[in-house]
Amino acid sequence: MAGTGKSTISRTIARELAEKKRLAASFFFTRGKKDVSHSRMFFTTIAAQLAISLPVLRTFISDAIDNNAHIFQQGPREQWNQLILNPLKSAPTQSIQLVVVIDALDECDSMEDIQLILLLLEEAKDLDTVRIKIFLTSRPEVPIFDGFRQLSGEAYQDFVLHNIPLDTVNADISIFFLQKLSSLKAKHGLRTPWPDERVIERLVERAAGLFIYAATTLRFIQGGIDGPEKQLSLVLSATKSSLSATEHLDSIYTTLLQHSYLGQRGYQECEQLAGRFRQVVGSIVGMFNTMPARNLAQLLQMPFEMVSGTLDSLRSVLNIPENESQPVRLFHLSFRDFLQDSQRCSDSRFQIDEKERHTSLFRKCMSHISQLQENMCDLWGPGVLITEIPDDTIQKCIPPHIQYACRYWLDHWRLGNPLTVKEDIKTIREFLAQHFLHWLEGLSLIGEVSNGVHMIIALEKILSVSCNAY
Repeated sequence: MAGTGKSTISRTIARELAEKKRLAASFFFTRGKKDVSHSRMFFTTIAAQLAISLPVLRTFISDAIDNNAHIFQQGPREQWNQLILNPLKSAPTQSIQLVVVIDALDECDSMEDIQLILLLLEEAKDLDTVRIKIFLTSRPEVPIFDGFRQLSGEAYQDFVLHNIPLDTVNADISIFFLQKLSSLKAKHGLRTPWPDERVIERLVERAAGLFIYAATTLRFIQGGIDGPEKQLSLVLSATKSSLSATEHLDSIYTTLLQHSYLGQRGYQECEQLAGRFRQVVGSIVGMFNTMPARNLAQLLQMPFEMVSGTLDSLRSVLNIPENESQPVRLFHLSFRDFLQDSQRCSDSRFQIDEKERHTSLFRKCMSHISQLQENMCDLWGPGVLITEIPDDTIQKCIPPHIQYACRYWLDHWRLGNPLTVKEDIKTIREFLAQHFLHWLEGLSLIGEVSNGVHMIIALEKILSVSCNAY
């Protein structure tokens, strides 16, 4: 399945399957979110959920773990075979058909793992004991197409959301606009015939089948300080009906950034705000794991008021929870794609240079982890078990922005400018000489030692190349 709206559909289906007790397991990939942006926990998560939804599997999965204590550190193929496929083959025959829901496979950060996952999942079609169907959503990207081409024709059926008749989609979008704008009219006490039928038609034309356009437009209309009538007029005057669906979406993004964020300020103040936007929102776009606004401010070493002020003007595109302990997220990944594509983001003030952002985040991370010290949690003696340390103690001594820096500094460097900035390599070497053990201690306390091992292996290879480069 491909197309805008896939995540909403897959979540709805998963909920309905769960209510009917037919949901075997689910996994929702999300780029930029810690444990679901990669495949390392994919099969182990599916196995854990299978053991709950299908109790007859518990013994087989438990035996697999007992026989191979290192299975959680092994690759996808070993985890699939030992934790899922073999237990399914060994289970008593079941009459009910169960469904595994996998959402946004294109958000997995490894193209090779995407294709491997598809190949491994195909093996489920030959099961005799348990009937399992897999509902998988993704954007129509090249690795996905290539992965499906390697599967046998009877292994899958595809359904493209874009193939739904446009009249059907437009009817739903029309109802959405009419209901939401009517509610706004009642809320603001508007007595004019607003919105009239032609306005709804024009909005539906601009949406061109994209619900994300409708949702973003509505948030812009209801979130402006000038009132819904003025905000709606800005939407209608900003775009031409002849534009494509993506161009309409880009136009509404540009409009809300220019009017909601910059407003009518002078040139110099607009440039300052644009720079702050690229720093704050660019970091959210580039981060591997989102975090609350206060922790983001700490990571970026910026005043919290400056960060929160930036975010408050962008509620049409950012999900900013009322609970400050919850992370700030993008409403839709199309906004990330828009900002990072110079062809789509016509206002250069808002364009995000991906490599530049990763390099900046790497340097912020290094600034934090270069302050690590021995015995950060002030433990009472050697040999203390992690399970004996209260979680609130770890969170207090190693706050979220430090945890993030410990876990992702190398990833940001690799995606930024590896081997091109001699000063950054010097900083890494100095950090390893002075704080390597402190870093390992931090990773251990936050439960990221296994990832730390992978980082050390990758770092060794990178630094060996740098020795030849300099």
